[in-house]
Amino acid sequence: MRAPLTRRGLVASLAVLAGALAFDPGTAEAASASQITQDSLTALQRLYADEPHTRTLGSNAKAILVFPQIVKAGFFLGGQTGDGALLVNGRAIGYYNISAVSFGLQFGAQAFSYALFFMTDAALNYLKTSQGWAVGSGPSVVVLDKGAAASVTSTTLSQDVYAVPFGQQGLMAGIGIEGSKITHIYPGN
Repeated sequence: MRAPLTRRGLVASLAVLAGALAFDPGTAEAASASQITQDSLTALQRLYADEPHTRTLGSNAKAILVFPQIVKAGFFLGGQTGDGALLVNGRAIGYYNISAVSFGLQFGAQAFSYALFFMTDAALNYLKTSQGWAVGSGPSVVVLDKGAAASVTSTTLSQDVYAVPFGQQGLMAGIGIEGSKITHIYPGN
């Protein structure tokens, strides 16, 4: 005879499921600089193909920081992390990690991509010289959804950094960037 599922058992099962969804074996090993570069370039091309209006941002940006895969998971306590490349004219000039921890009503796991378009030299210099940039402090960041990205023109660009989330997969609401910390990393080749 099978024992009835208790609340404690259900909670434990859901926590194990969220953890398993968030951390597959492929993400346990650190990626090389060349792999991060290739993944970032591929993700950026996918963004341009899916949202052609974002090319205006790219052609006017001083640099683009692309996080090809950010993994987010939570069961009341949540977290997200991912590595990306800072691209200038299609070349990687640095590597960064984005991470955040959150607490609250949340459950699930998802993966998504982010592109941050640095429009001013001051914003780019802040990224390069800070000991870790907590998004929400420092340069102003405007998050663009699909509708807002479609209305961007070279004459309406007035912010320091534009952030564009894309490629969301999974079962978790929200892909905010506010409160995330971006830190310079040094992956191996």
